Amino acid sequence: MSMMQKGADDLLKQSFQVGMLGIVFAVIPLVVKAMIQPDMAFMGLFAGLGIGLQLLGLSLAVLVLRRKKISDRQKEKAKKMTLILAVALLFFMLA
Repeated sequence: MSMMQKGADDLLKQSFQVGMLGIVFAVIPLVVKAMIQPDMAFMGLFAGLGIGLQLLGLSLAVLVLRRKKISDRQKEKAKKMTLILAVALLFFMLA
């Protein structure tokens, strides 16, 4: 099934799940660096995967915003999701 054939609610749910997974993966290296060991191997992999997942979630939210016939409730949800994921992405890129 293509992304354009899915409903807006399904895409928003998928965007939320992927975005939260990306945030969790991006937090892991920060916690390991602060608490356990600053030079642990493969932490860059988790950071890169987290940023990639956040970009995917952000693109799904923007895909919902670009649709023509969506309700105002769905449009507001997509705007909030875009804002939250953009701020999280900026934070993890600068951290």
